[in-house]
Amino acid sequence: MSKTKVLKNRWVMIAVAAVAVVAAWLAWQAIWGGEKAPVYQTAEVTKGDIEVSISAAGKVAPKETVTVGAQVSGQLTELLVDAGDLVEQGQLLARIDATIAETNVEGSRAQLKELQASRKQQVATLELAKADAERAKMLFENDAIARADYEAAQSNHTVAVGKLDAIDAQIDRQSSTLRAQQATLEFTNIYAPVAGTVVSLDAVEGQTLNANQTAPTILSLADLTVMTVETDVSEADVLRVKPGQDAWFSTLGDSTRRWETTVRQILPTPEVLNDVVLYKAMLDIDNPDNLLKPEMTAQVFFVTGSAKDAVLVPVTALQANPERRQRPQGEGRGQQTASAEGRAREGRAQGGFMQAEASEPAGAGPQEDSRRKAFTEARKAHPDAEVATVLVIGPDGTPRPRPVLIGLKTRTQAEVIYGLEAGQTVVTGEVSLSRSSTASGPSGQQGQRRPMGPPPGRM
Repeated sequence: MSKTKVLKNRWVMIAVAAVAVVAAWLAWQAIWGGEKAPVYQTAEVTKGDIEVSISAAGKVAPKETVTVGAQVSGQLTELLVDAGDLVEQGQLLARIDATIAETNVEGSRAQLKELQASRKQQVATLELAKADAERAKMLFENDAIARADYEAAQSNHTVAVGKLDAIDAQIDRQSSTLRAQQATLEFTNIYAPVAGTVVSLDAVEGQTLNANQTAPTILSLADLTVMTVETDVSEADVLRVKPGQDAWFSTLGDSTRRWETTVRQILPTPEVLNDVVLYKAMLDIDNPDNLLKPEMTAQVFFVTGSAKDAVLVPVTALQANPERRQRPQGEGRGQQTASAEGRAREGRAQGGFMQAEASEPAGAGPQEDSRRKAFTEARKAHPDAEVATVLVIGPDGTPRPRPVLIGLKTRTQAEVIYGLEAGQTVVTGEVSLSRSSTASGPSGQQGQRRPMGPPPGRM
């Protein structure tokens, strides 16, 4: 290789190394060199609906369920319905073998006829005894018969009256027995006590039913047009749930549909599961299309507060007690020398307004007084509102603290009662570019999110 070619290659390598050094220096300056302006995470103030609720799990059940059983013993000869059938009140559902019941009715009816015949005989005997007694009385008064004959005739009449009364009592008793046995015979036909849907069958044709000790269940009827959601509410939340309170739920089968209802009642006796005290809250809901089925799982939400078309901001935009900026001397308010604790206490005492005014430029006194007065009036109008501060991006892109009144608040959104308007932009976080001052090189990571608050040197 010639000397000229070697020198040429050496100069090429030197040029490449110089370019690499310059590129590395520029990259270091771009990433770690000098102070970087903070990059904010922002969100737009919007309008919408907000709802605060208590969630609980529950299950769907028919509001009214009737168990249909057998009042007589015997074999189930016919079962005329199946599960899922709609039945009307009074409709025949099943039949039990009526042989024994029919025999008992026929025997009681025959005994009743026998007693009725005996009564006719006794009536005739009573009429004869009455006539003898009247005749004996007339003859005794005329001294035609002895006293013994007179008393015997009167006694026979009294005995005849008593026998007739006894037969009448036997007839009443036998009539009652007959009616009971006729009812037993009628009980062999099972009728629907209410209109509804057959939700379960607990007996089959040919099964022998024994009703001597307990009434055996044949089937269950339920009115599925009105369902009840039985919800377990913890003791920590039950005091915030009241009868008549608005609520809604969704089911696993259709989580997008919202079933609106109210709380009917809260059962007073709790259920304790693994040392957890749960109270039953009952919610009724119309089910005309039969979309809700028994034993469905429901996610229930008890509404404790809601607002329509409210001004909303993300919860991450709220600052309860942000740090106040140290003002340079000569800005018209003097150097801030109070401790951090004193500044926070002062800000709370002024309802959050002092937290925001520290970042305003000097010379805005009348404007500050007007805003302070408006904020104070808003506080009086909403005494239960929470005071917070948000950073609003101004026209020049600089965030400015602003006191606000917060109403309802969920985990993600908050209702702004006063202080913001829809369309404004608020800071929800800050992305900082950190750098290391050590000689070993940069160790910070780009994109690290700083805690919510004003940037250093701005508050």
